[in-house]
Amino acid sequence: MKTQFKLSLLGTSLLVGAASLATPAFAQDQEQDQAASGDSTIVVTGSLISNPNIERAAPVNVTSADEIDLLQSNVAEEILREIPGIVPSIGSAVNNGNGGNSFVNLRGLGSNRNVVLLDGTRVVPAELQGRFDLNNIPLALIERVEVLTGGSSTTYGADAISGVINFITRQDFAGLEATAASQITEQGDGHTVRFDVTTGANFDDGRGNVVLSVGYQTADPVYQGDRQIGRNTIGSVSGAGAGSGTSVPSRLTVTGLGTLQIDPTGNTLVPTYAPFNFSPDNIFQTPFERFNIFGAAKYEVSDGIEVYTRGLFSKNTVDTIIAPSGAFGIGVTIPLSNPFLPAGIRNQFCNNFDFNAAVDGIQSLTAAQCAAAATAVNPTDPNYRTVTTALFRRAVEAGPRISNYQNTVFDYKLGIRGGITDTIDFDVFGSYGQSDQVQTIKGYTLNSRVRDSLLATNTATCLSGNAACVPANFFSPQVGGLTPAMVAYLVGESTVQTKTTLAQARATISGDFGVASPWATDPISFAVGGEYRKYTAQISSDTLAQSGDLGGAGGAQPNVDGGFDVYEAIGEIIVPIVQGKSFFEDLTLEAGIRYSDYGIDAVGASGYSTTTWKVGGSWTPVTGAKVCGFYARAVRAPNIAELFSPQNTGLTSLTRDPCASINDNGVRINAGPTGAVRDACLAQGATLANINSINLPIAGQANATTGGNLALNPETSNSYTVGLVLEPAFIPGFTMTVDYFNIKVTGAITTPSPDDALDACFNAPSATNPACTVIRRDPITGGLNGDPATTPGLFTALSNLGRLATDGVDLTMNYRRDIGFADLSLAFVGTWTNKRTFQSTPTDIVRDCVGTYSVNCDQGIQPEFQWTVRTTLGFEGVDVSLLWRYLDGSTFENFNPARECGNQPRPAGATPSPNLFCGAAPIGFTSQEDFNTIPAYNYFDITTRFDLLENLTVTLTVQNIFDKKPPIVGSDAGPVAFNSGNTFPSTYDALGRRFGVQARLRF
Repeated sequence: MKTQFKLSLLGTSLLVGAASLATPAFAQDQEQDQAASGDSTIVVTGSLISNPNIERAAPVNVTSADEIDLLQSNVAEEILREIPGIVPSIGSAVNNGNGGNSFVNLRGLGSNRNVVLLDGTRVVPAELQGRFDLNNIPLALIERVEVLTGGSSTTYGADAISGVINFITRQDFAGLEATAASQITEQGDGHTVRFDVTTGANFDDGRGNVVLSVGYQTADPVYQGDRQIGRNTIGSVSGAGAGSGTSVPSRLTVTGLGTLQIDPTGNTLVPTYAPFNFSPDNIFQTPFERFNIFGAAKYEVSDGIEVYTRGLFSKNTVDTIIAPSGAFGIGVTIPLSNPFLPAGIRNQFCNNFDFNAAVDGIQSLTAAQCAAAATAVNPTDPNYRTVTTALFRRAVEAGPRISNYQNTVFDYKLGIRGGITDTIDFDVFGSYGQSDQVQTIKGYTLNSRVRDSLLATNTATCLSGNAACVPANFFSPQVGGLTPAMVAYLVGESTVQTKTTLAQARATISGDFGVASPWATDPISFAVGGEYRKYTAQISSDTLAQSGDLGGAGGAQPNVDGGFDVYEAIGEIIVPIVQGKSFFEDLTLEAGIRYSDYGIDAVGASGYSTTTWKVGGSWTPVTGAKVCGFYARAVRAPNIAELFSPQNTGLTSLTRDPCASINDNGVRINAGPTGAVRDACLAQGATLANINSINLPIAGQANATTGGNLALNPETSNSYTVGLVLEPAFIPGFTMTVDYFNIKVTGAITTPSPDDALDACFNAPSATNPACTVIRRDPITGGLNGDPATTPGLFTALSNLGRLATDGVDLTMNYRRDIGFADLSLAFVGTWTNKRTFQSTPTDIVRDCVGTYSVNCDQGIQPEFQWTVRTTLGFEGVDVSLLWRYLDGSTFENFNPARECGNQPRPAGATPSPNLFCGAAPIGFTSQEDFNTIPAYNYFDITTRFDLLENLTVTLTVQNIFDKKPPIVGSDAGPVAFNSGNTFPSTYDALGRRFGVQARLRF
């Protein structure tokens, strides 16, 4: 086909305004690479127009196969994590909050606001938010990865608010390539293995090509307890040993006294003294196993007509491992004649609980009544008495909580393309993909069985009448109180199945009109077409998962069933205005428009339509200098989770509560709420019995209720980029691109941050303020933790009231030259992010999360400055390459160093600041640490690659060669999904120095 855009594997995208991260492999024979992969039909990221003269106005960041080879990455998410401008999202370092998938978060605007493509086409998403699982990318066949910033909905449809990530595979591969790679940390754990075999052949005199790639990857877990930083749960405020109030020994709520803990003797309840150290049981690297197959074929059935197809199959297993389950503040009823109840604790119950609600005040039992109740084993006995309390007890005897995710994905595409005329082509394809996940939940105690096991008056049977029930001893002061028989009864196993599908079809006609501007030589190019996409998704939970009965699972997992489809019309045009003139080597304009009509698969739900568009241009005044500009209107339609998820109570990160007077360590921090704050707390469900003894959220987590909203509309973004590309003739081998980006999202589909939900009430507290009464507390403890069935907690509704914005500058510089004894290559890619703001509703504060961390910055760490520099020396048959990664420092939100940091004592009577810890050495460390700031970080990796034989290349890598330790911020300085093991392991290396080796055999 005459208008196909063909370039070699090593062709540079800098000529089209791209910013290349890649470094060439000098030791690799270029002709050999081209022979192995053949010419490639280039997918122009950001356009549907196929024309060899296209020069895009939008900047593209390119990571080549050579850079992927040097990085020695096991999965695609690890590659993207290294690119400035991409904020680490859910991946291998996320344990608590990892749903068995890996995603990418471009510009920090959320992993659901970009589109991941494979050869310019969407692939079936992995879950209900419409996100593609990066674990399914066939790395062995990836030629390059292109990242396009800014609204791209005109080209790719909804979701491309922050841009697109396009994985482009090698075309016309011929030969055999086998790769084996392994990595291990210096401490001997975290072993990863990767095998890939790729074979391909051209046939029928080059009219056809077929390629098949088979791969296998595996990774071993790294436990947080195997690193110094993760051996103890460190309180971000105190620096002392911290953790969860759900611990061993048990904690129980006593009327008027708050939540107390069984003392070491096991006979009385005292203020909390032993929170549970959950860090060492969690992991810094999730165990992972994957098998994948990727195949592609094409055949020219006649002159200018080609049929093509590709298929992807992947099966992977991911395990997440977190600290043991237990009773997380659930309400339980305990007979005073419970056989395991110590006499001292019974007496405390008798003296403090109300046993006659008909009379005002606490009606306690006398000593004689208490003694009689201790022997009353039959509920019909007049002396039989019970107390209802909140139980916090970690079932350590049951082992860790494990979620095993079995993911199976297939996606198939079939198309035909060809020439209509010598200058106009057509391309028609259809594809269908399906993703199936089975989550098996193990090691969880059941709340209902905990309640049954406590409702007992002998050691053999329970009062519930359930013959299988085993009375359990929750009153032992040490681990071991729960026997194997008790554990076997308490623990249950549950499954949740998730299925998503994507059916799509697209037809385009592209080429040129055969006419040009009077001042240009290249003709006007265009593309027109139509597209259809149909999404469906279902979650099918077993009865146990739906009930919310799993202890510490964060709430129920209700069934979900939904879908939507969209019909779209597309048009793009590129017009060279002036070419080959003085001061106008090239002046080109481009524009595009897409109309989309959505239908929602729900009774009573109305669809909607959207129109997106883009305009841009590039001006080359002289050879070697080009100015580019681009403006786009993009949309993101609500996904299936946002539309169809039922209201459900789960967990959110939260470290404060204006109603609380006792911290997570059982230390009283104030006398209790007063005035309007007290009124609001009571209106939320606190009682006179617990109002002065409410605990802060346990382990920095609180209940929160949210759900889908069929009334949601698409969110809209306006984005623009302005850039400069330089290839000065007086510096041979040097290229530079600099691009300013600006993205604003209005009508954003968001929920309030935890602090926003609290502030909406407590900035104007009252018993009648709807923002106060919508918050619902545990009726037993008055706190925001507890049984989801009785404690909805915060209400974080989805709405179109949010606003997001980000802007900054990308800078790329590449330099290559022969320095005599070697070939030198320097590649710099950096991003300065000026801001990334979030406002959940028009009345909430505008929060800027660049260089800031807190529970409200829920996208992880995004430094203000971030860059990578790769320096490569190419000798005869050997490459030596050094990668330098720089992350600018970050600061805790609301940090005020003038108040108390620098290890200066707080002035007498001063109000405590919201600062985190900045005092003595935290537990497990010998030096003082400032949790309020994270310094700038520099990481260095070194790679040596050499040709051992003519067809055998060996690559040796040392990552984090100086064994840089991650920053310490404690356990509750940010959202749980990213603040784990007292640091932010998705951003900073928690594993330490690692060694890798790879062997690649090619024929």
